Amino acid sequence: MDQDKLLEMLGRISSFIWGPPLLVLIVGTGIYFTMRIGFLQIRLLPYSLKLAFSKNQDTHSEGDISHFQALMTALAATIGTGNIVGVAAAVLIGGPGALFWMWISAFFGMATKYAEAVLAVKYRVQDENGEMSGGPMYYLEHGLNQKWLGVLFALFGAIAAFGIGNLVQANSVAEVVNSTFNVPTWVTGLVLTIFTGLVLLGGIKSIGRVTAFFVPVMAVFYVIAGLIVLAMNLADIPAALALVFTDAFTGEAVAGGALGTVIRYGVARGVFSNEAGLGSAPIAAAAAKTDMPARQALVSMTQVFIDTIVICSITGLVIVLAGQYDSGLKGSELTTASFSAFLGSAGSYVVAIGLLFFASSTIIGWSYYGEKCFSYLFSKKVVNYYRIVFVLSVFVGAVTSLELVWTFADIMNGLMALPNLVGLLGLSGVVVAETRIILKKIKEEKHTA
Repeated sequence: MDQDKLLEMLGRISSFIWGPPLLVLIVGTGIYFTMRIGFLQIRLLPYSLKLAFSKNQDTHSEGDISHFQALMTALAATIGTGNIVGVAAAVLIGGPGALFWMWISAFFGMATKYAEAVLAVKYRVQDENGEMSGGPMYYLEHGLNQKWLGVLFALFGAIAAFGIGNLVQANSVAEVVNSTFNVPTWVTGLVLTIFTGLVLLGGIKSIGRVTAFFVPVMAVFYVIAGLIVLAMNLADIPAALALVFTDAFTGEAVAGGALGTVIRYGVARGVFSNEAGLGSAPIAAAAAKTDMPARQALVSMTQVFIDTIVICSITGLVIVLAGQYDSGLKGSELTTASFSAFLGSAGSYVVAIGLLFFASSTIIGWSYYGEKCFSYLFSKKVVNYYRIVFVLSVFVGAVTSLELVWTFADIMNGLMALPNLVGLLGLSGVVVAETRIILKKIKEEKHTA
């Protein structure tokens, strides 16, 4: 079978897996949990953000890393090409209205992310090295008593890490650094490979330390650049927002007025960016030092807010303000052209440096997810072999054309989501019970403060 036919076949499989049923299931799960936990993502968002960024992190409870480090590791994995390339693709195919549906998926996705983290901490175990291991594979086995679903999730997760979390990211970085700074792809690949290898050698504690420094720096850099553009166009923002809201329900900006396309690509790219429902982030949440599952879950919930409501919104609004989404430009080219329309040549540097930081951090975050899935399937003893292959794959991704890998990564992500969503819905009662415990605890803490 030649590459074109294989790509066409994988494209059909991806379209089937990421069709309306899965998207409805993902968003529907978020709506279901939003109702069951009483719109916690609104009521406790200020408390959750304060908990995540507080200087007084829990250092006494069981776990390997702090609330903040767990959040940064999860953000490292999610803030990647989805925030630059994914948003551009959503607006390109779905029109400005797709941004609204990204917000909707993120709002309900916060409840899903909360539920995932509750279960990840609740059912985590300590491995032979004394490190915490948790995530969908563990709550599917120990909570739902369906180990076969845990095995399926771990299998899809270990493979998906090479796609969305490695080859795709390395390729995006190498291409944009080459086009912006004329650095050969093999040089970028070599530097990325060495950097990834050095970080992974230290395990989750090393990953936590690196991401705790790396992620805030890269996020603040990109957000400030985006806010400068928005400040320059303050008078035009109301009109841009009006276009987003109008197009979200008409689909007029899409050829043929296909409203379904607007919704589908807005939701799909929102999920691709923040990963709510995929089951990846709870693997990092399980490593956190916390006195109760729901406390870390509140911190984990802020990940979706930061990733999609803040960072993706900035990218999306800059693209809508620039108005070049029907120019034929694609992916990072569209984002680069949009920033450059307002910042001149500095715009291309903002996107290039942003993508370099974002994608590099995603590789680090997903390496941890992949090795945890791999060690669940086999044992901790063989994790080093996984790390070696993972690190070498970074170089391969940087120097290889990867259209096939993009499609394959989409398929693996969709397959990860299915067993995870079964686990979430099947254990929703546990999530509600843990929510009651944390609400009571927060009330007591307010009275004793």
